[in-house]
Amino acid sequence: MPLRIEDYALIGDLHSAALVGRNGSIDWLCFPRFDSSACFAALLGGPEHGRWLLAPAGRVRRTRRRYRGETMVLETEFETDSGAVRVVDAMLPRTSEADLVRVVEGVSGEVPMRMQLIIRFDYGSVVPWVRRADGEDLVAVGGPDTLHLSTSVPTHGENLTTVAEFTLSEGQQIPFLLRWHPSYVTPPRAPDVFRSLHETEDWWREWSAKSPCKGRWREAVIRSALTLKALTYAPTGGIVAAPTSSLPEWLGGSRNWDYRYCWLRDATYTLYALMLAGYAEEAGCWRDWLLRAVAGTPSQVQAMYGLSGERRLTEFELEWLPGYGGSAPVRIGNAAYGQFQLDIYGEIMDAFHFARKAGLEPDEHAWRFQRALLDHLESKWQEPDEGIWEVRGPRRHFTHSKVMAWVAMDRAVKATERHGLDGPVARWRKLRDAIRADVLERGYDGGLNSFVQFYGSKELDASLLMLPLVGFLPANDPRMLGTVEAIQHGLMKDGFVARYAPVTGVDGIQEGEGCFLLCSFWLADNLTLQGRHEEAAEYFERLLAVRNDVGLLAEMYDPSGKRMLGNFPQAFSHVALINTAYNLMLKTGPAEQRSESEAEPLAPGRPSP
Repeated sequence: MPLRIEDYALIGDLHSAALVGRNGSIDWLCFPRFDSSACFAALLGGPEHGRWLLAPAGRVRRTRRRYRGETMVLETEFETDSGAVRVVDAMLPRTSEADLVRVVEGVSGEVPMRMQLIIRFDYGSVVPWVRRADGEDLVAVGGPDTLHLSTSVPTHGENLTTVAEFTLSEGQQIPFLLRWHPSYVTPPRAPDVFRSLHETEDWWREWSAKSPCKGRWREAVIRSALTLKALTYAPTGGIVAAPTSSLPEWLGGSRNWDYRYCWLRDATYTLYALMLAGYAEEAGCWRDWLLRAVAGTPSQVQAMYGLSGERRLTEFELEWLPGYGGSAPVRIGNAAYGQFQLDIYGEIMDAFHFARKAGLEPDEHAWRFQRALLDHLESKWQEPDEGIWEVRGPRRHFTHSKVMAWVAMDRAVKATERHGLDGPVARWRKLRDAIRADVLERGYDGGLNSFVQFYGSKELDASLLMLPLVGFLPANDPRMLGTVEAIQHGLMKDGFVARYAPVTGVDGIQEGEGCFLLCSFWLADNLTLQGRHEEAAEYFERLLAVRNDVGLLAEMYDPSGKRMLGNFPQAFSHVALINTAYNLMLKTGPAEQRSESEAEPLAPGRPSP
């Protein structure tokens, strides 16, 4: 059985990422980009598919780990019968080549150590040629990729792997450096490991120090902000939803999707989170990525894009990988890019609306594109779609989707009324009112005293918690109070919110899944807007307790098995955490800002009281 998902920690260099297990093994490593071929895929198969283990050779009595302060430099300390050692892991922020550093330090006594490096390119399918280079570096070449291993420890080959055995004494430090570069270029010059590690730690500390966040939940906010930064692809400003693919939404199930892409529906929430945490530059880069990605004909706008704005994200299966815990198939690419998802039009309009409120430098082409988008939406909003959950069943008239169409028109009206932009505001007001009336008539069930998942259904959906968060209805409207109560009774499992009841088969896959952590944060936001601050704070603390020992969250949580599920770490879970924290810490938090039409403009990076 593989390590639990929560047993991993993230390291990254703003171009790529790796997952480090509590056992000292790196089981997932993407070079040179998040969405490129992975070097190690043990997470989705086993050691034979690539991994890098660096740990004590004998029995480990206790393991402790932490990030070094407010950085992405990871420490894992192993205590054995003969002493203790510490493994320090980091990826060095870069511009071209990729460097992964591991330093093993003797803490006490003498500890026998073992290193095992299994290099497999292309998701564990390619066994590279391995040779010795000048200076005793190990060089592995497979197609377009080359990895160099540099260390002072003698290594030898063993069954198509590279191993080393050595003993570490108190005070001793041994560095390991794994460098990637294209196989057709000259190898880069190796950096000084200790100096580079120190510089990397300083870089992350300086970045964290930019945040003015203070108060009760600073630690959680900053750790989430660091995670978002580590999930950023620096050349474009894109932020991946997660650095992994095919981690299951239910163990042994088939809900295994590739999340190494950028979703438009993350846009507004991400902008709020970054601005609130004090990172206006990153927010601006994300906004600019958004504008470049959607550039073109409005009818061709997609729900998701690649890191550089790529549009064709063809989905296929890797039959040689059994999947995490036997959860098959393993999928690369995501067919949802070709779906019609009506809600993204509202997210795009809302993102640019917030960018104007927050004072981000305007783009002269943005409003022209938004005008074209609105013209397209006028002819499309009455059509069924696949919705926020990207169902692979039949299209429906999802209530949340229609509400987000209302958001698009509402933000268009505000753009003319508050920011002086030109447009047929009377027509937009009329359409906004028509969409609202349609939702109130067809999306609400008086007998249930709740909004429903889609028109004509009797089912609940956690996306309905978004209605007050985007300003469609006040949180204390009786219809919303009834909806929240219905969701608490109908979709909660041991205190966590499921997105909907999978037994309905609305998504074409009738199997179980964990509770979406994002939806649970939405419930906390609703409680805050209803004025139930103490209850909201207690619930928020319960959600924080689900984080793993280094403060990371996956996409989902299984309250019965008490373990994380889905891709990890999940950007949207951490974005929601930041926004919920500020909803509780600020008098006018992001939920108030997004929902209240007359709220004061958000002060970027405003510290909490």
